[in-house]
Amino acid sequence: MGTELFRRGVKTRLPSWSARALTENPEIVCGVHEDYIRAGSEIITADTFRTTSRALGKVGLSQRAKELTCLAVSLAKQARNKCAVNPVWIAGSVAPLEDCYEPGLTPDSETAFREHREFIAWLVEAGVDLILIETMNTVQEAVVAAHAGEAYGVPMFISWTCASDGNILNGECLKEGVRSLEQHKPSAFLVNCTASKNIGPALRKLREAAKVPIGAYANIGNPEPVYGWEFTHELDPPAYARQAEGWIREGAKIVGGCCGTSPEHISELKSILDNYPETM
Repeated sequence: MGTELFRRGVKTRLPSWSARALTENPEIVCGVHEDYIRAGSEIITADTFRTTSRALGKVGLSQRAKELTCLAVSLAKQARNKCAVNPVWIAGSVAPLEDCYEPGLTPDSETAFREHREFIAWLVEAGVDLILIETMNTVQEAVVAAHAGEAYGVPMFISWTCASDGNILNGECLKEGVRSLEQHKPSAFLVNCTASKNIGPALRKLREAAKVPIGAYANIGNPEPVYGWEFTHELDPPAYARQAEGWIREGAKIVGGCCGTSPEHISELKSILDNYPETM
């Protein structure tokens, strides 16, 4: 969502990132969702990556956090109602409370649990179908977020950001991360916002440790300190789809796109899934 908004000319300066569009360009947010649904997405993610009280407090909007979280889910529902032919799930994005690429900034467990519980309660109240705890860069925060979410009875996916060795960004073992989460009964484990070339090692670790479906949605490009993302062109949509086909062979049952990908990437990806009927 964030990079697609940026691609369409929406201001996405950090630290509010994609949340800014909810106050300035909600119609474009809805349009992005519509384009992904038309491209074949079976899960779309509401624009809630940066709508926590903590994140919006950095731009003086903490008092509007719940309102904007609910608006983000509402826009996803509007898009689904307008153009969905096949069933589409709406995921509520639950991101790290601080910077995704700075695991050292992770708050203590008590603080993180309190803030994630508040935020997930808003998502459930707004009517998401899925809690997507994504871009997690430490075991600690993933565990407290899952603990905060399990009480609501909504399916949860846990997704990690990984390094080239297939472990979590802060260096922790991905397999241990999976084992630490099992008691909270997630429906799937994934890896996301990781360079496509580094997905394979992480998927292999997930396959060895997870007892639930696994999957991946990679990024294309690089983080940028002001606007959030630097676009590159190393993988056009057909090339990305070919890489994703390799993930499916590694055992991925859920595949998609993260930062830098586009509806065109999803359309190409969708075109290969007819050969893999158990994959979404």
